[in-house]
Amino acid sequence: MGKESGFQAKLIVELKELFPGSVILKNDPNYIQGFPDLTILFEEKWAVLECKKSEDASSQPNQDYYVDKLSKMSYAKFIHPDNKEEVLGELQQAFRPRGSARLSRR
Repeated sequence: MGKESGFQAKLIVELKELFPGSVILKNDPNYIQGFPDLTILFEEKWAVLECKKSEDASSQPNQDYYVDKLSKMSYAKFIHPDNKEEVLGELQQAFRPRGSARLSRR
């Protein structure tokens, strides 16, 4: 099991490739406790992801709250190596323009 920071760094690279022209922000954990790690801005849509090193990694205070709250506004999810492909597929669906075909993975 690798470190969360290594997973997050590789994920950022993959997100930039998957969503060209996107803006990916690493959120300051000291600003709002529990706010997800990454914000992805793509065209007129946005999403947030909370990175975990594994499925059973513990959540910090307020993380569940913010992921739930933000998923009702747009797209928010916990992401870890075991669900990464599923989450990236959901993100493609969330970011696709209405009435258009699914985005290509590469």
